[in-house]
Amino acid sequence: MLDVHSRVAHLSTRSVRYLEAGTGRPLIWLHAFPLSADQWLPQLSRVPPGWRFIAPDLRGFRGGSQAFEAFDLPGVTMDGYAADVLELMTQLEMTDAVIGGLSMGGYVAFAIQRRAPSRVSGLVLADTRSTADTAEGRAARDRMADLVAREGAAGVAREMLPKLLGETTRRDQPDLTDAVRRLIEVNTPEAIGAAIQALKTRPDSTPLLASIACPTLIICGEEDVLTPMADSEAMHAAIAGSRLVRLPGAGHLSNLENPIGFNDAIASLSR
Repeated sequence: MLDVHSRVAHLSTRSVRYLEAGTGRPLIWLHAFPLSADQWLPQLSRVPPGWRFIAPDLRGFRGGSQAFEAFDLPGVTMDGYAADVLELMTQLEMTDAVIGGLSMGGYVAFAIQRRAPSRVSGLVLADTRSTADTAEGRAARDRMADLVAREGAAGVAREMLPKLLGETTRRDQPDLTDAVRRLIEVNTPEAIGAAIQALKTRPDSTPLLASIACPTLIICGEEDVLTPMADSEAMHAAIAGSRLVRLPGAGHLSNLENPIGFNDAIASLSR
């Protein structure tokens, strides 16, 4: 098990906390809504030989320790999150990297691919989808925004936990429910509310899929009810040469719910 280091990078307009472990080829992990870089600790603690894993907090999310600039949150978009990641890569002297994202992190990965495809040497798309929100989905975002305004992060955790974790996890890993609740509740209503608007207004990335030429691994928990297997299968069909891994006993947060299976899939990137 590797040591995981928590670091802070001072970008041009903000500071970013990120976690880092391993040495070698870089892979940047982008977390789900409404979590933080700490979501990736099961991967950072077991980095395959020859890899360097880096997991930043997306703008406003703080992993329990990072202050944030509240004035910089309104109007943030997936492109804004992507710009932060690209600037972090530049500061860390990375010409390119594999970009891995789960759920919202996948949407940011698509934004990076649109903005700077030459800097993406590979993609890991976990429990995400390429499509934009439907009208029904946007209405659900509005209800979530109202909830966070009324009840803060605790209300969001209560609402989302039954959907984030699969049935098997909720039955067999009760401690994980508490751990995910803590990851959510440490974040501020401002960060969560800004991310809701970014999610609601994100573009449709489906037209991008046919142009993706880098190695692409798609992972999905078989019990994911938020971005079901059909979404992953559609991306797999549209991205030439991509590989799809189905993780049993896992819901939307597959890297936490089935970390052994998830890590085995990532280790295959080295082969």
